[in-house]
Amino acid sequence: MPLTSDDSTAASEPRPPADPADVLVVGAGPVGLTAACELLRRGVRVRLVDRAAEASPFPKALLLWPRTLDMLEDLGSLDAARKAGIDINTFRYYSSGAPLASFTFPEHLTPLCLPQSETERVLHERLLELGGRVERGVRLLAFDGMDFSGDVTATDGVTAILEHADGTVERYRAPFVIGADGAGSAVRAQIGTGFSGSTYESAFALVDCRIEGDLPTDEALYYQSPQGALVIVALPDGVFRFFASLPPGEKVSVALLQRIADEQGPGGVRLVDPVWESVFRVHRRHADDFQRGRVFLAGDAAHVHSPAGGQGLNTGMQDAQNIAWKLAAVIGGQAAPSLLYTYEQERKDVARQVVRDTDIQTRGWMLKHPLQTGARDAAFRVLEPAMERHYLPVMAGYRFRYTPTRSTQEPAWPSSCLLSQHRPGAIRVGHALPRALAVALGVGGEERHGDDAVCAPRWTLAVTPGRPGLAEDLARAIANRPEVAVRTLAPRDATEHRLCSATGYHLIRPDGYVAAHGHGDDRARLRAELAAHLGAAPR
Repeated sequence: MPLTSDDSTAASEPRPPADPADVLVVGAGPVGLTAACELLRRGVRVRLVDRAAEASPFPKALLLWPRTLDMLEDLGSLDAARKAGIDINTFRYYSSGAPLASFTFPEHLTPLCLPQSETERVLHERLLELGGRVERGVRLLAFDGMDFSGDVTATDGVTAILEHADGTVERYRAPFVIGADGAGSAVRAQIGTGFSGSTYESAFALVDCRIEGDLPTDEALYYQSPQGALVIVALPDGVFRFFASLPPGEKVSVALLQRIADEQGPGGVRLVDPVWESVFRVHRRHADDFQRGRVFLAGDAAHVHSPAGGQGLNTGMQDAQNIAWKLAAVIGGQAAPSLLYTYEQERKDVARQVVRDTDIQTRGWMLKHPLQTGARDAAFRVLEPAMERHYLPVMAGYRFRYTPTRSTQEPAWPSSCLLSQHRPGAIRVGHALPRALAVALGVGGEERHGDDAVCAPRWTLAVTPGRPGLAEDLARAIANRPEVAVRTLAPRDATEHRLCSATGYHLIRPDGYVAAHGHGDDRARLRAELAAHLGAAPR
């Protein structure tokens, strides 16, 4: 159906064509900004549009977990983020006012409290440094002639119909599109996928304000009671967030949160000088499809869930990193288009796990019957030591695992791995490398030639030598793979970081995840994995 305009001036003076881009990113929140920065630093041309006239000034999401902080470090933005944020060292839980459990994070698992508006500012500054910009007041109306088969190779691009703030309409064709335009995603609507899930019955009230009294500035406080839940967490600059179940028939106000804090919370604290008030409902949903052909969904466009544990923003930014390096590899000719199909496989599994885990936490907050609250409290006390060992790394983002899909991702004879695999926190195929090891191996950051960053995402083959000539044998196996760097992983270092220390290799992706592991005689399996990820080797 042709698009028309009543504005004769706009019709007679068509909008000048925009500069060509390899990827059109719709939505310039933290997820869209992350995707654009990741693409730009890898040499991919990006166009970033957002329907809002200005960036949102509201704090919204707060916590950045260590896996996301690793991404910011790779982008060159970690120092700016840390300068603007504060560390949250402890989560402390109460039941009907009585102390229940507390979890203190070791340094490498500690989250950073940074209001979303500040996260956007930090990422936007990096975007400008990389030569990008945000086009504001640009709304996606439709995709024209889109192929719905799901086949990346069925077409050479996507035509987006964009409406600008002055009313002009533009047809813009890009090879790929990333939809990072939030829970009400226009991109998701245009690709025709569902958004399965439900909405919690209770609404929640939020007030960010200053206080008179004493509260810890490095802790998140969770007060659970039959009356509902109250969460208090410090923000930078002396502001505190009070987040609580909204009683039926009530409206959000400082007076309401003051009453809830007095009745259910710490007491002796007066809420003053509010800077933001909001009421919202919490959903648990995820898109039925994260990809349709050359269009991809990321962040809230793909999944929404409870704010319990502060996972939402982190999951979305990690979506962006995952699809960005894969698009860069395909666009740059270093990988076959089939690599892009792994995005949905990997990130949908993570989204389902986050939706499930946050749902369990939220339902735990809302329990009212004495038998239910008693069982919850008993579980907290019994599981407190195990949660510190096993669940804090999950919250930090280090224990999500991309399940292997091919036998060649693992050794032909895995018996040598059995001891290491049963260690607490073992790093297996599909896990992210510990940060210290990733940095030591040079994974994730920019590799430079002269003044220019290399466009191609770099893979790393970490070789654990155990016999003479193994490194040379494996180097010959990847002789025609310039995008793969060979590094030595000493057995003691592998053991220290909970990897298999047997003679062999670990193939590390550009985002720091272990793509494959093999032993000394698994060269054919290594070649098969390189072909699966990067396509046939050049002659």
